[in-house]
Amino acid sequence: MTEPARPDDQCDLLCLDLPHAEHIRTTLPDLEVLTARAALGRALADPTRLAVAAALLAGDELCVCDMAWVVGHAQNLASHHLRQLRSAGLVTSRRDGKLVMYRLTPVGRELVRAVLGPAVSEV
Repeated sequence: MTEPARPDDQCDLLCLDLPHAEHIRTTLPDLEVLTARAALGRALADPTRLAVAAALLAGDELCVCDMAWVVGHAQNLASHHLRQLRSAGLVTSRRDGKLVMYRLTPVGRELVRAVLGPAVSEV
């Protein structure tokens, strides 16, 4: 008779290093912080938004027209994704005459670097 299959991601024995586990549990960020950080991660979960963010990392500051050309999408789609990144706090914008210029926030820059690693070059 064969044993039933066990998932490889579970312990075969219930063991708990309670002092160690409790220390880790008490040092975790609270739910509000985790929720906010998860929202940042979701903002880069779309390939187009990630491409937009990577372009900003590489180009420092871009207008919507340049961004649309760089990522190969229509201006309205590039603008939509830039608004989502701005809503998440990863991008800021400023008006320069008739242009709206976008750039990554410090948090956005750090997160894009972490997600893309050495796959992107910066200015």
